Amino acid sequence: MKITSKSEYACLAMMELAANHQGGQPTRIKTIADAHNIQSRFLVQVLLQLKTHGLVSSVRGAAGGYVLARAPEKISLADVLQAVDDRDPLPLRRNKEKREPSSPAVNALRGVWKEIQDEEQRLLKALSLADLLRRSETAPDLSYQI
Repeated sequence: MKITSKSEYACLAMMELAANHQGGQPTRIKTIADAHNIQSRFLVQVLLQLKTHGLVSSVRGAAGGYVLARAPEKISLADVLQAVDDRDPLPLRRNKEKREPSSPAVNALRGVWKEIQDEEQRLLKALSLADLLRRSETAPDLSYQI
């Protein structure tokens, strides 16, 4: 599984919004960007894609920012990744101009890729933002002092 910077930033932004969800107050782009060392200009683009896919809403005004469009329990990691990344469903390249090669070995390999993809999607759909927040709260901070 490939995770792009855009995907990771989207997940971090969504986790930040999920952490602030109960308060009901919008979270500013600058707050998210500063907390995770993300360029604000890039984060704006990511949040716009999330908004287009109905995962976040924007609030205008002096106290504006972004909020989750639904509860953290109702947004899966799969939802977030699908909103920001065009993901090729099968890793094998296919040339539409030529007839696709077919042999028992090719079919077996494609079957394995499909099984892996299905399992990956199952896991991503099962993990909600609320689950990720719980994991982040119990994960030890990795800080080193010399």
